[in-house]
Amino acid sequence: MAYTRIHAIKATVQKALKYICNPEKTDGQILIDSFACGIETAHYDFMDALSKSSGIGDKQAFHLIQSFAPGEVDFDMAHQVGMELADKLLENKYSYVIATHIDKEHCHNHIIFCAVDNVEHKKYNDCKRTYRHIRNLSDELCREHGLSVIIPARQKGMTHYEWQIAKSGTSWKAQMKSDMDNAIREAHSYEDFISRMQTKGYEVKGEIFGDNALKYLSFCALGQSRFTRVSESNFGVGYTKEAIRERIEKRVMTQEKFPVKKKFPFPKRPDAKRTLIDTDQEKLQENGALKHWADIQNLKIAAASYAEGGSVEELERKIAEKNATAKTTRSEIVDLEREMKAKAEILKYVKQYMANRKYQRGYEKATDQDAYFRSHETQIILFGGAENMLKRYGIKTASLDVEKMQAEYDAMTVQKAKLKKTYQTAEKEATEADKQLKNIRQYLGRERDTQEKEKINKKHDISL
Repeated sequence: MAYTRIHAIKATVQKALKYICNPEKTDGQILIDSFACGIETAHYDFMDALSKSSGIGDKQAFHLIQSFAPGEVDFDMAHQVGMELADKLLENKYSYVIATHIDKEHCHNHIIFCAVDNVEHKKYNDCKRTYRHIRNLSDELCREHGLSVIIPARQKGMTHYEWQIAKSGTSWKAQMKSDMDNAIREAHSYEDFISRMQTKGYEVKGEIFGDNALKYLSFCALGQSRFTRVSESNFGVGYTKEAIRERIEKRVMTQEKFPVKKKFPFPKRPDAKRTLIDTDQEKLQENGALKHWADIQNLKIAAASYAEGGSVEELERKIAEKNATAKTTRSEIVDLEREMKAKAEILKYVKQYMANRKYQRGYEKATDQDAYFRSHETQIILFGGAENMLKRYGIKTASLDVEKMQAEYDAMTVQKAKLKKTYQTAEKEATEADKQLKNIRQYLGRERDTQEKEKINKKHDISL
């Protein structure tokens, strides 16, 4: 179970990097990795990237923290998940340092990445949408590694107990919030809202306003032992009785001022893409006309599934082929992403090496090397870091061809986009074929059940 949060770093990048790389917190710096920057020179790498962009504001870097539930993940896996999150999120464009801290009861990753990318020199877009993207990526990786996922509420995270209850479908607080939201959307006034909540089976306390009134509105659901306060601490912003009344009044005023125009109906979903109606539902069993309508709809869905998908054998073959294509393509994407990560890092260091080579040469030729170093400290340190990394990769600096390397990386980017499209198409077609197959099998199974019931009924009539 992982939880993520992120904040901008404006003037303390070096201090933040020093904190996350603390040997006492990272098992002697074993659990530290970086991309497109040296661990010791990351601050200089960040400043170099920032200098190539204009209008970045005061945000120099971003600090992302990914926390795991106590005892659920070991240190190495936590570090691996963190690196995968950084790679997926930053797409081999932004320099980053990741450190896994083991000094607390819960294992957690710190990822500090530069606010400007190394490719297009654009600033990172920090907004609610990108935060949701980070959270979704983290959840996706947790599922892939067999870890549980908890999605916090918009304003306030769940306790572990509430998450367990919600997971089993019995969260009274989640249900109460849902019922309140529905009542707020439908109510014509605050009084109507209270009435609707009572209709849903809630006891109400503190609903009136005035000097002698209770401060909080409270509800008690059937089976609950005590009332629950409707407050921001329990449900988030917008959940006091004053806020609820204001929300309803604003919505009603808006609807009166700007009445909703009649919309064109949504195009009807093709029958082959629909799911069979469960005719065993109590309301269908008790209503013959409704049951007849559902049987006709199921016949249409099954017929459309037959017409579009072909025989059961053809659908099974199609599903197997599409799943195989998706699996193979996914593997190719993963391999390509690894290759692109290494290529992007090399390309970044090549550009850094070429841009700062003249300062290294100037330093070597300078009469007063100390004075020259003080004037060009950042450039000389960046050159040394780039040279060391290129040696580690086995790249000969005497024959560097930046344009050729950039063209190779761009070609890999195009190839990745094509593979992703192939993968998504195969996944979609496999899902649709699987739904068609299930529709046909379910319908055939229900037909057999109906025929058996009719035979039994006929035998019963004859015996009478």
